[in-house]
Amino acid sequence: MKIAVGSDHRGFEAKQQIKAIVSELGHECIDFGTNDSNPVDYPDPAYLVAMAVSKKQADRAILTCATGLGMSIAANKIKGIRAALCHDELSAQISRDHNDANVLCISGDQVGEVLLRKIVEVWLDTEFSGGRHERRVRKIKAIEQGKDPTKVKNG
Repeated sequence: MKIAVGSDHRGFEAKQQIKAIVSELGHECIDFGTNDSNPVDYPDPAYLVAMAVSKKQADRAILTCATGLGMSIAANKIKGIRAALCHDELSAQISRDHNDANVLCISGDQVGEVLLRKIVEVWLDTEFSGGRHERRVRKIKAIEQGKDPTKVKNG
């Protein structure tokens, strides 16, 4: 898989670790910056990374900032993006299995190296299960298109 990665200055060190993990797992890593710990506004890399997924230049993406919140909010503004802020292995697994999340957001300040590795590994290894969750993802897409999700058929 092609995995886009990005961070602001507070997530830079975590992004470096994420790049290594992604490569070790045999995936191609596309780095959209930042390239050092000098201050940068998180919406900038969030936009670039989310657009790469939206335009199918990357299969999935991982973003990191101090809390992961800003990246999640910014990335979710892009059409076709389902960014999930995950703090543990279970939230990472469910974000893929149930929600078909295509962008993982992680706190660079609150998640240590061991947990970071576990979150990334689980998220990259988990596939969307479909089934009853497919209908729910269709409803998310309807909202994105300005439609009423209660009108989406169950079939």
